[in-house]
Amino acid sequence: METSELLLGMTFFSLTIIGILGNFNLLYHYIYFYLTRYKLRPTDWVLMHLIVANILTVVCKGVPNTISFLGFKDIFNDMVCKLVFFVHRVSRGACIGSTSFLSVSQAVIISFRNYRDPDFMVRTNKCIRFSVYLNWVIHLFTSSIFFVYMRAKHGNESTTNLKSITYCYAVRHDPTSDILYAILLSGPDMVLLGVMQWASGSMVLTLYRHKQMMKYMSRTKASSRSSPESTATKTILLLVSTFVTFYTISSLCQSFVSIMYNPSWSLVNMVGMSALLFPTVCPFLLMSQDYWASSYLKRNRHFPKP
Repeated sequence: METSELLLGMTFFSLTIIGILGNFNLLYHYIYFYLTRYKLRPTDWVLMHLIVANILTVVCKGVPNTISFLGFKDIFNDMVCKLVFFVHRVSRGACIGSTSFLSVSQAVIISFRNYRDPDFMVRTNKCIRFSVYLNWVIHLFTSSIFFVYMRAKHGNESTTNLKSITYCYAVRHDPTSDILYAILLSGPDMVLLGVMQWASGSMVLTLYRHKQMMKYMSRTKASSRSSPESTATKTILLLVSTFVTFYTISSLCQSFVSIMYNPSWSLVNMVGMSALLFPTVCPFLLMSQDYWASSYLKRNRHFPKP
């Protein structure tokens, strides 16, 4: 085993362990409060889906790459290769959707915080929940294409029409098929990214207006502490900006691999590494910025009632 492969294997192993522990730790606390009949915020429900998607992404990208770089390259059969890439693509799409709907949910909360119609908020929350489930279904459908195009390295004698992707093969196709393939996979993601950007822009505008309004208020009446809504909004904006950054890096690397006839070894590894960045960082970002999570983890107290 070469030193570079060993270092990559240890890097994938470290990211996988950190990502799994961080996401399971946060998921445990949300499930605990849900089972003890604690009323979760609408954004917490979406966060639970995001955390589950993160866990699936870390497992499907981190574990196979770790095993491969530690010397076990040809232990995956066809079905394992198909399932790993299928589940990873579904979880990646669920991660995009959950982050998008999380920003939409928070944008609605702060935009209509003075709107006292409970039926409106109930309908909005139901719509967001339906959208989250629909997003899972759409990506389950579009990602099924991996059952056709993925092959195991073990048992495939002819590699003429196969492209090496670390521990599996991907079937090469003509340029027209590549374009249709890219549209099928990236179409829903582009729509969700557009929704995410719109919701984030709405939140930024609302926060700016609130800040301008506070400047005209008397200092004796204005609180020096940020409101819970403002704190949660800033947390979600930080989460969204982090996601967009890592997603852009991952998408660019993935695009180069898809276009190239024989992608380089380093570029293929960058795809796997970039896919692990957001799922690994996400739980710690939430725990360090979100008041509810951090207050429990740091002081071991119950969350304040909303």
